[in-house]
Amino acid sequence: MFHTIPKPVIERMKSLEEMNQCDRQDGTPAKKRLRQIPPQTGRFIALMASMAPDGKIIEIGTSGGYSTLWLSLACSDRGRRITTFEILPEKVALAKQTFDLAKVSDMVDLVPGDALSYLPDCKKIAFCFLDAEKEIYQQCYDIVVPNMVPGGILVADNVISHETILKPMVERVLADTRVDALVVPIGSGVLLCMKQA
Repeated sequence: MFHTIPKPVIERMKSLEEMNQCDRQDGTPAKKRLRQIPPQTGRFIALMASMAPDGKIIEIGTSGGYSTLWLSLACSDRGRRITTFEILPEKVALAKQTFDLAKVSDMVDLVPGDALSYLPDCKKIAFCFLDAEKEIYQQCYDIVVPNMVPGGILVADNVISHETILKPMVERVLADTRVDALVVPIGSGVLLCMKQA
């Protein structure tokens, strides 16, 4: 999977990495920045998605589509599709551009709007990557977990970098008997959960 990344995907990833770096250096307000995951987190979620059981692959928080590109590698490898949700119109436009340039539009369903409006209808979830506004993490988790298939995987980003905000949620998840979970110190820290049978 990582040894055969298509050239258009590599080129768009590099372009988004450069945009993200510029955002951080020129003081772009946090809400408008790409705020995308680092490459090592991208590899991690791609591996996790490639090992997920049969079912839907979803992403909550598309931003410019960088993490979606990593997940598209797993989708391509396994013959699957990904549904990704983004609430900000300017990021929806950028993500559409990303998927067109990277030539992955055929495997990505980009849903504009509030993910919380759509998540209750998402059933049989095999993999979920959660990287949205931290204030909605608990709500997303509470909706997604009952709709996951046994062995389904949920990965939530930024749980170390945003520990102050996310600590109550992380503690609840670690005590949730429906999942096995742990915090993985990669990138900004991810919470990795697997749904029990």
